[in-house]
Amino acid sequence: MPRSLVHPYLVLTTVALLWAGNAIAGKLAAGHISPMLLTLIRWFLATVLVAPFALPHVRADFQAIRARLAYLFLLGVVGFASFNAIFYLAANFTTAINITIEQSAMPLVVFVANFFLFRTAVARLQILGFALTLVGVLLTTANGDLSTLLSLDLNRGDALMVLAVLFYGGYTVALRFKPQIHWLSIIFVLSSASLVASFAYAAIEFALGLTRLPDFQGGAAALYTAIFPSLIAQTLYIRGVEMIGPNRANLFINLVPVFGALLAVMIVGEKLHPFHVVALVCVLGGITLAERGARRHRN
Repeated sequence: MPRSLVHPYLVLTTVALLWAGNAIAGKLAAGHISPMLLTLIRWFLATVLVAPFALPHVRADFQAIRARLAYLFLLGVVGFASFNAIFYLAANFTTAINITIEQSAMPLVVFVANFFLFRTAVARLQILGFALTLVGVLLTTANGDLSTLLSLDLNRGDALMVLAVLFYGGYTVALRFKPQIHWLSIIFVLSSASLVASFAYAAIEFALGLTRLPDFQGGAAALYTAIFPSLIAQTLYIRGVEMIGPNRANLFINLVPVFGALLAVMIVGEKLHPFHVVALVCVLGGITLAERGARRHRN
């Protein structure tokens, strides 16, 4: 498709929908496949599926890849394998609604990192939007009771999601330094690095006696994660960052809880509490304000 016909908002909204589905798949997989094995199967299938299309480009980009191989390997380990491993582990301890809302903290991580590391200029509306988003995330993490934050009495799954958010936020910031090579080359190298790390995580899980082989539901969840959040969404996300930059692109992750809440209620049967509604209003308001502030600052 010609570049002029691909709107970044459509690209990144699709990413948000597919990642919301990843939270649902992770929740449906809980108890049907162990999280590290799920991560391994996801990246094994993703790497195998993308290889036939990517290898010609990898050969053409080999010199650039070799020069930055260690850096690309680290990106794959942090942004793909580690984020997903923690994500699926969190799904065993908290709800899909909470997981998707807590992902909305990613833009804040990217914003803070870009500001302190690269002195990226920001508008006041952006700061207000990030702050409003943070309120929604904190409200969800605390399950509607902010006093639990003061006592650090957090659900294990919610605490794990905060850690996962830090991993993916760092990955997003680091994408600005990726080599200028074909997008299929990037996906294949990062997926391969993630596969290597996933083998290590699955081995540790097995050594601890925590491995659970997949049944039909676990296998179906693994297949979904390999195709949609792994290949399609990651590819579109990289393209979105290229189109409008990491700060603005990461804002669209705030749409994940909207789609995630709807899917969790419809598919998983989770209950939407009043504090979830308040949190969703906050993150939607945050993305609106921050995006408006970015446009004004750019103009």
